[in-house]
Amino acid sequence: MSKKKADSELVSNRRATHDYEILETYEAGIVLLGTEIKSLRNHGGSLQDAYVLVSESGDVLLKNASIAPYKFGGTAFNHEERRERKLLLHKREIAKLRSSSQEKGLTLIPLGMYLKNGFVKVKLAIAKGKRSYDKRSALKEREHKRDIDRAMKGHS
Repeated sequence: MSKKKADSELVSNRRATHDYEILETYEAGIVLLGTEIKSLRNHGGSLQDAYVLVSESGDVLLKNASIAPYKFGGTAFNHEERRERKLLLHKREIAKLRSSSQEKGLTLIPLGMYLKNGFVKVKLAIAKGKRSYDKRSALKEREHKRDIDRAMKGHS
């Protein structure tokens, strides 16, 4: 009897929900080298400043994502830290991502990387940038909700 491994978060883009309004999310596979997988399993990655592009040839590329060199990989077998990485999606998903990325005001951003059944997956989002006053109102809402929850907890 085999146990199914639970999904585990490897890397997350915490600024994404602060800077962007998430409209739609997708799950994509990613083409990685062996040392990149090992480094990610040791939580050696970052999605800060990373973005997603759909090329003319139909490839979906993760750009500017950092995966730290694997410390036991040596110089001959290690990978480049900030190389382009190809994402694996269905044709209809690629078409939808291409059309939405060409729409004014929308962008494609990675939200996180996680393990699913032994494979690394990337959570992508079609997002719209927030204005500074939107960010402030979101912070006020969150603080107000926290105050209400504290009052309700103390009351009961």
